[in-house]
Amino acid sequence: MEPSHFVAVDFGAETGRVMLATLADEHLELELIHRFPNHQVRMLGRLHWDVLELFRQFKLGLADIAQRGFRSLDGIAVDTWGVDYGLLDQDGTLLGYPVSYRDPRTDGQMERVFRDLSREEIYEITGIQFMQLNTLFQLVATAETSPALLAAAGKLLFMPDLFNYLLTGMACSELTIASTSQLLDARKRSWADELFRRLELPRKIMPAIRPTGSILGPLLSEITEETGLETEVVLGSGHDTACAVLAVPAKGSDWAYLSSGTWSLLGVETSEPIITSESLSRNFTNEAGYGGTIRFLRNIMGMWLLQRCKRAWEAEDGREISYDDMVGAAAEAKPFAALFDPDDPSLLHPSDMPATIAELCQKSSRRTPQGRGGMVRAIFESLALKYRHVLTQLEDMRGSPIRVLNVVGGASRNPLLNQFTADATGMTVVAGPSEATAAGNALVQALAKGIVSSVADARALVARSFELQHYEPQSKESWDAAYEKARRFFG
Repeated sequence: MEPSHFVAVDFGAETGRVMLATLADEHLELELIHRFPNHQVRMLGRLHWDVLELFRQFKLGLADIAQRGFRSLDGIAVDTWGVDYGLLDQDGTLLGYPVSYRDPRTDGQMERVFRDLSREEIYEITGIQFMQLNTLFQLVATAETSPALLAAAGKLLFMPDLFNYLLTGMACSELTIASTSQLLDARKRSWADELFRRLELPRKIMPAIRPTGSILGPLLSEITEETGLETEVVLGSGHDTACAVLAVPAKGSDWAYLSSGTWSLLGVETSEPIITSESLSRNFTNEAGYGGTIRFLRNIMGMWLLQRCKRAWEAEDGREISYDDMVGAAAEAKPFAALFDPDDPSLLHPSDMPATIAELCQKSSRRTPQGRGGMVRAIFESLALKYRHVLTQLEDMRGSPIRVLNVVGGASRNPLLNQFTADATGMTVVAGPSEATAAGNALVQALAKGIVSSVADARALVARSFELQHYEPQSKESWDAAYEKARRFFG
């Protein structure tokens, strides 16, 4: 069989990447073509995504692929983070720069919404966990602070849908990204009209939802002329976590996944949404996955904690600090010296992350981390213990044990955190691939084109193609004791 070539474009909260994926001899190879920063820009009191610069860098990556001789490809697909969106006017022109989910405009919006619709009513319809950054609360904030902008809007496009529109001129929404919004009926998989009516939000701006794996159409002629590339755009799994979960190299049913990056997404794959009083009280979410599956999971604050500490320390020192140095310092620090809840709301957009964590540690464990190594260790230990807490709840709600935790994403390369996670949970941890999002992006395209026949085959292909690391639990007694302390402030 001739090799198949796909472009997987992954926009993360810190960086964007254009990857060339080659499927040949029952193996998948990924080549990084172009990496570029994704900076949030503060403008007129709002925190925005510089979508025009991201699109320019996107096209530079496509041009680079064409210059390497890959002018005609089997497909291209885009994935991004969830919940954020851009607005188009009636003529299809972008109305300003999309606002970042970390902008504080949604502070207090959940409480305002609950005056009109209860938490129970919203969850019964959407099955989505409550976070103030959800699209639902962003839209309510826009209606309150920028009503003229919303009145001028003709279409709302989530971030991957917006890039697909810029590539093809076609405006629609892909299911997995739509499901992150808390605007979708989890059972019907259509827009939750009741929410729009009760909250007086404009239902008319919501685009048609198309299934994952649809062929959207060819690149616009202007894109082909500028980049030298000819291909079809595949409506892949627009949400990066949906891509990553597809690329989990697992089989059987006793596994969970942890997509570990800026956020930690910890969950299981189910065939139907789990919408119960327990899942509501524990704040679990039901997002769409590939092939009609549900990603039943919890969002946990992830490497965002470390990223912001790194940025603060680099500003303080006036030099770059490597992640390897931070992990090495954490390995030498005293165990369980200070712990905190990684999901405390104060960590969403703090002005000083190290100071905020130190304050939380003092409140929760009556001690503060000693030095930077102690701070990093506190982050890793607190995350590992939170993973145990969530996994225990997952087992309870789905009614069957979890024996293996598959860690994918960038932080799967962190051996210290992986070992802590195995120790804290008492489970075997299988780490890899680190490029699960790009792999899943490419595999959705291969499934759409009929080159890979099933999800099981796709996951087996991942297991053959990437090196995986296994971690077994150790030090059970000390981690059990730490968990008994931590669960008191986890809630």
